[in-house]
Amino acid sequence: MQTVQLAIADAAYAAALREALVRCGPWRVQRVDAPDPGEPCVLVIDEESLSRVPLPLPYPERVVLITRKDPRLLAQAWEAGIVSVVSEQDSMTTIMLAIMAASLRVGKPHANAAASGISPNPKPIPAGIAPSNRTSGSKRCKIQ
Repeated sequence: MQTVQLAIADAAYAAALREALVRCGPWRVQRVDAPDPGEPCVLVIDEESLSRVPLPLPYPERVVLITRKDPRLLAQAWEAGIVSVVSEQDSMTTIMLAIMAASLRVGKPHANAAASGISPNPKPIPAGIAPSNRTSGSKRCKIQ
């Protein structure tokens, strides 16, 4: 069962979101005043909670920020590395999808792209060479 920490100031909104989470899946929902970014869980926070969380966030991909469409707040979320930002006016379905997406990222190891280039494989696999008996004539595509 996966844990979701709700750190939302609006008690009615938090209760509705908690009820939707409990109803739709195997979630352990915790209402918290101060989210713990070090916990291996999804953090659903509002802009007030974001202002109290120490930055940089250790796992920003696990955070779902519910906020107003204010350019300053969106820039702050971008700088914090938060992947999922939804609006207070978005439907509960949209917010649930953002939470589900964040839950898929919980427990995933960070791939070190700098150490191995684009591929997560430590050693590149050489490409095979085409067979020498291949004809090099032009090929035509029949279009009707």
